Amino acid sequence: MGCSSCSSGKDGQPKGCKNNGTCGTDGCNKLTVFDWLSNMSLPSGAIPFSCVEIRFKNGRKNFFKNTENLSLSIGDIVATEASPGHDVGIVSLTGELVRIQMKKKKVDVDSEDVKKVYRKASQKDIDIWQKSRDKEESMKVRAREIAIRLELQMKISDIEFQGDGSKATFYYTAEERVDFRQLIKEFAHEFSTRIEMRQVGFRQEAARLGGIGSCGRELCCSTWLTDFRSVNTSAARYQQLSLNPQKLAGQCGKLKCCLNYELDAYIDALNSFPKTDTKLQTEKGTAVCQKIDIFKGLLWYAYEGEWMNWHKISKDDVNEIIAANNNDEKIASLEEFASDLIEDNKTDFENVVGQDSLTRFDQPKRSKKRRNRNRRKNSNKKTSEKKAMVSNKPEAGNPENKKRNRPNNQRNKKRRSSNKNNDKA
Repeated sequence: MGCSSCSSGKDGQPKGCKNNGTCGTDGCNKLTVFDWLSNMSLPSGAIPFSCVEIRFKNGRKNFFKNTENLSLSIGDIVATEASPGHDVGIVSLTGELVRIQMKKKKVDVDSEDVKKVYRKASQKDIDIWQKSRDKEESMKVRAREIAIRLELQMKISDIEFQGDGSKATFYYTAEERVDFRQLIKEFAHEFSTRIEMRQVGFRQEAARLGGIGSCGRELCCSTWLTDFRSVNTSAARYQQLSLNPQKLAGQCGKLKCCLNYELDAYIDALNSFPKTDTKLQTEKGTAVCQKIDIFKGLLWYAYEGEWMNWHKISKDDVNEIIAANNNDEKIASLEEFASDLIEDNKTDFENVVGQDSLTRFDQPKRSKKRRNRNRRKNSNKKTSEKKAMVSNKPEAGNPENKKRNRPNNQRNKKRRSSNKNNDKA
């Protein structure tokens, strides 16, 4: 969703807010909340909610109290309370929706974690904030070089400066516990600022950095997903997906969060299926389940010893056979139930939109024999046309032919007269 600061500039060139999706007008912000109560006015005598939601770098959001009763709206840059000093952020949500968000995230209004909003940011505050943010990229490169030199098993993913420039927070990921006491000393000596190290998970790192997933869309964790639930390989097994870590893992290196989206539907569908470890007792032999199809409601069984011959049976018939086996009854064979399932591979597609065939531009390859025949036919046609042209020439007795031959006769007479004169001489 575009915003005014991301519109085109002079001569149609893209202007851009240069905030990588976290612009000040909140039009193309990550994890933004649509204020559907913005057009509704409060009833008479009602006091507006005193807290606001403020967004910082890479989608980090916190709730603050508006104790000064400032007239704040979405997109305003404000100075907030921090320890120590103050921080600078952008208002992302106001009004009654803040109350709903705080209730959803179980944040108490009177908690000590809910700090105050000091004022609207002045131009001096904004200049210091922008100057600090401009140093983050070069600091990150230098910080990674120091961590590699100290041989620490960690990855510094991002750096965030406080609004007043008095503190820098280093976000890092690591598989194991890291002793970074020497690292903090070198950081403080190198950057001459207060250092804070904060470890984040691999999913949180991907959410902060963002990116494009294998589906072609932006990552769910960086656009709308706020809570990270654990994903197990059993989710892939329930959905009958191949356990290939390269396909099941996301950019964070962990299992994709989207494996949980349709898991409940698959579990509900599998409740009506018989257990795959249940064997079917028939007079012909014992049958074992080989494969299931959740969408079509089918199961494939094979007799013990005849593993190459599979019999396709519907789940209702399998449940009926299992119920008969529980009553100490055996069916004759699986072929009785499998014969009813005649698969219709013929599919008729109707042209309901009025479109042409996709293969209308494809030309079938001609064989060499046909090409030689066509060449012979064309050569025969040309020779017949030449013969027809010769036969259609006018005859000598034709008056038109005489007219055409007159200039040639005159030339011959002149040649004869010139030859006679030469002989006389």
